[in-house]
Amino acid sequence: MPSRPRHESPLGAFLKARRDGLAPEQAGLRRGIGMRRTPGLRREELAALAGISNDYYIRLERGKERRPSPAVVESLARALLLDDAERDHLRELAQQADRMDLADNVTVGSDVPAGVIRMLDALRPLPSFVTNRIGDYLAWNPSGLRLLAGLSDWPEAERNAARYGFLHPAARELYVDWEAQVAGLVSALRRLASTEPNAADVAALVTDLRRTSPEFSRLWDRYDVGLYVTGSQRLLHPLVGELTVDYQVLRIEGEGGLTMMTYHAEPGSPEYDAMARLDSPVLPPTDGE
Repeated sequence: MPSRPRHESPLGAFLKARRDGLAPEQAGLRRGIGMRRTPGLRREELAALAGISNDYYIRLERGKERRPSPAVVESLARALLLDDAERDHLRELAQQADRMDLADNVTVGSDVPAGVIRMLDALRPLPSFVTNRIGDYLAWNPSGLRLLAGLSDWPEAERNAARYGFLHPAARELYVDWEAQVAGLVSALRRLASTEPNAADVAALVTDLRRTSPEFSRLWDRYDVGLYVTGSQRLLHPLVGELTVDYQVLRIEGEGGLTMMTYHAEPGSPEYDAMARLDSPVLPPTDGE
């Protein structure tokens, strides 16, 4: 019987990505004379900064050391100058490093509870939608669907946040700062793929996007894991024009890994009026039309 392929260590992959992205000068080291084969810190440099042996660090990065202590994890986080989101991700990866049941990760259900559907309707005209753990759009209110220009052209089974951001031509026109927007989508998938490395749905989506989008591959290899749960977006919408909207992402407790994203604006503001127009079954003309 052929042996099962060995998966890359999620913890090792994250450590290597952060090590490659940290210049010696940022870590307080002198670059020295001569060419460096490593784009960032060498393994031995990071080990010294973290106060651990080089041999131990190599085993950790290669997935051969599966039980790093909390003290080692915190030392590595300090040496790598991780921000809060990156530090939390490192802790999570370290906690799962010794698990042997990762192959048991399976795709969870994507049913949206009836109460959440009622909430979507109650939030009108605020654009709102529900996604599952890999970003598939499962439910929405009228303005939520219309805000994502062109998404309604796709069959419901193919509507996914990352697919839309990278593969739908309307997304590049909609998001004024397109790269910042899609970087957040990649970050969410990166975190999920690291903590569920054998989940078939995650792997299939990532494989397809890496195959079809060079931009996705570039951002994927960068391995950012920031959290994007609130903020603002500048949009250039084909129906309501340019607007800056705030958003909030809420986790829906229970099985399924569902989240709700809602855009919001002050009542009476131009942005709120634009949302109301998107919520209308028949869009009234914009000023000057």
